[in-house]
Amino acid sequence: MASKLLRAVVLGPPGSGKGTVCERIARSFGLQHLSSGQFLRESLGGGGEAGAVAQQYLQRGLLVPDHVITRVMLAELEKRREQHWLLDGFPRTLGQARALDGICQLDLVISLNIPFETLKDRLSARWVHPASGRVYNMDFNPPQSQGVDDLTGEPLVQREDDRPEAVAARLRKYKDAAKPVIELYKSRGILHSFSGTETNKIWPYVYSLLSSRIPPLLSEEEH
Repeated sequence: MASKLLRAVVLGPPGSGKGTVCERIARSFGLQHLSSGQFLRESLGGGGEAGAVAQQYLQRGLLVPDHVITRVMLAELEKRREQHWLLDGFPRTLGQARALDGICQLDLVISLNIPFETLKDRLSARWVHPASGRVYNMDFNPPQSQGVDDLTGEPLVQREDDRPEAVAARLRKYKDAAKPVIELYKSRGILHSFSGTETNKIWPYVYSLLSSRIPPLLSEEEH
């Protein structure tokens, strides 16, 4: 591993393949993949104060506010001061980015730019296992048995905001919130944008970028 700690973020709209790219980076370079969704699920089940507050918003079908997500994420990052890591799903807003500035300096921000039509098609075909957050796509990553999770056999659901009629509004909301975050990191010279419609075609460029910063554990083909 490189002697300097590497702190990276992957930004991208819903359906952009952020999770897949993060998993490949984590395996290939030994970075911890830190998912805001995973930490939020754990805080909901852990009985902590932040989890209890988040639960109140989710039960009413509302977005969990910045200050709650930020508390959850910063607490987790504090535990990992001496580790390489990769953030997925945080920061999503300028307020979250400013809060992150308070505890660490990012080295690298990867932004995934995927065409609107591609995102719309991916999200509309997406089903999830609520307890774990595992995501399936009926077009290119379907479950082994229709409608149920591969590992638990429990039913899959389509999130309300993945339904076709909700997708356009969701993507607009992401774009509005993400624009100042992207501009902030661009102004610092740490933003690297990758455009395309297929994760497999974007991946070699992401791999090349990371390889210039940290020694890979796996070759590009072994990811």
